[in-house]
Amino acid sequence: MPSHRAVVAVALLAGLAGVAASLLLEPTLGIRLASTAFGQRVLEAALQARAPAPPAGLTIARTGAPLPAMTLRDVNDAEVDVPRAWAGRPTLVNLWATWCGPCLKEMPDLQAFARVQGRHGVRVVGIALDEAAAVRAFLPAHGITYPVLIDAPGPADAGVRLGNPAGVLPFSALVSADGRLLKTRIGPFADAADIAAWAADTTAR
Repeated sequence: MPSHRAVVAVALLAGLAGVAASLLLEPTLGIRLASTAFGQRVLEAALQARAPAPPAGLTIARTGAPLPAMTLRDVNDAEVDVPRAWAGRPTLVNLWATWCGPCLKEMPDLQAFARVQGRHGVRVVGIALDEAAAVRAFLPAHGITYPVLIDAPGPADAGVRLGNPAGVLPFSALVSADGRLLKTRIGPFADAADIAAWAADTTAR
């Protein structure tokens, strides 16, 4: 007979999964809830419970710890060493794909935020989990000028290594100037003000 603690744990996971499912059916509610720390904890717990285990030996980013080193390619097929390439400035990393509707909706706000931040504020970097040709065609057509890297989606992609084993898009990570993971965000930002508020604290932890 299962213990009381086991029954409670199963019930909690079932409840979290139900909340996550309802958020998928009510996108407006989901975006509002995702803008709160509580909502992010609920989403993270529910998705973690359903996500496949990452490949053995894969280093996953942890809040407060340095990002695992990885090498990605930019849109010109040049190698970029992460997080070394981002040293010296806090960086908002946004995982997206050209086929992801919510990703595309928030990109103009990310572009506006990057423009306001300029050369000395929070850097915005996209990581597209997509085909390189599709990404190269998309960026100029939509006026996206912040740097974008490309990775093939899969069980060891950049999103998984940044703490997103469920592969939900969009997914964002805030990285400190010295390469530590400050926090992550599941789901889209509501607007430019939401992005600015989320990225405001780049020294915590």
